Amino acid sequence: MNDTKTVGSVLVIGGGIGGMQSALDLADSGFKVYLLDSAPAIGGTMASLDKTFPTNDCAMCVMSPKLVECGRHLNIEIITWADVESVRGEPGHFSVKLVHHPRYIDVAKCTGCGLCVANCPVRNIPHFDRDAGLPELKEEDSKRITGILGRRKGQRGPLVSVLQDINDEYHYLPEDLLRHVAHHLEIPLSEVFSLATFYNAFSLTPRGKYTIQVCLGTACHVKGAPRILDALERELGIRAGQTTGDRLFSLEAVRCLGCCGLAPVVTVGGDVFGEVTQAGIPAILAEYRKAVEVENVEIKA
Repeated sequence: MNDTKTVGSVLVIGGGIGGMQSALDLADSGFKVYLLDSAPAIGGTMASLDKTFPTNDCAMCVMSPKLVECGRHLNIEIITWADVESVRGEPGHFSVKLVHHPRYIDVAKCTGCGLCVANCPVRNIPHFDRDAGLPELKEEDSKRITGILGRRKGQRGPLVSVLQDINDEYHYLPEDLLRHVAHHLEIPLSEVFSLATFYNAFSLTPRGKYTIQVCLGTACHVKGAPRILDALERELGIRAGQTTGDRLFSLEAVRCLGCCGLAPVVTVGGDVFGEVTQAGIPAILAEYRKAVEVENVEIKA
C-alpha cells in the first residue's frame, strides 16, 4: 500500500486563455493553483488579437475579466517569466523545479510604469560591429557629411537635425551616409534606420529636386483633384509615389494640405498652387524646369 500523501495543489503550465480558465475552475474547486507562464505576463496570444472567431467578440473584452479574476483569486498564485526545468514524483505527489528568468527589479515594488525599461543601463548601451568598417565615400560626399556633422557638433540629440540636413542636400537618405552618421554619433545603426523610416519626410530611395503633392482631400476631390493627378502622371510619365528619371520631380498624393478654400490644391517644392486646372499643369512644370536650366547655366558660367 502506498502511504504517500496526496498534495492538494495543481500546476497549470501556460497562462493563455485556456490556462487561465483551467486555473479558475480548479481554484473554485478548492485546489491551490500555480499558474505558470514563460512570458513576463499571462494572457498569451489572445492578448494580441482584436476579434475572436466565430462570434467576432472583442478579444480583450473576453480575456480582461479572467485576468482580473486570476490576479485576485486567493487560491491562484501566478508565476511568470519562468520555465519548467524538471518534473519528478508520481501522480498526486509531483515535485517541479522551475527556472526564473532575471528581472533585475524588485517585483514586489513594481507598478508597471515602464521607467525601468526606458532607463535600463544595459539595454541603452550601443553596440557596434567595429570590424565591419565603414563604406568609402566620394570626396564630395565626405565633405558634405563632415560639414553637416560639424554644424551639429555639441547639439543635444542631433540625429533628427542631421537627417534633415542630409535629406535637404540629397533629397533622400543614402545608406552609406547613414552608416557614417551612426558611427560618428555613436548610435546603433538600427536606431538610425528606425528614425529614418518612421517619418514620412524622409526617404531611403532617391527623390526628385521638387516634390509635387496633389491633395485628394474631400474638398479637392469634389473639385476634380483625381483628374489633376491623372494629368500630372501623363505629363511626367510616372505614377504617384515615383520619381522622374532626371530626378527633377517626385509625385505624391496626400489627403489634406490645409487650404480647402483653394481646391483643388497642388504644391511643388513647398510652393502652393490653388484652383489648379489640367490645362495649367504644363505651365507650372515648365516654370520649374526653366529654373533648373538657369541654375545649370550659372554653374557652367
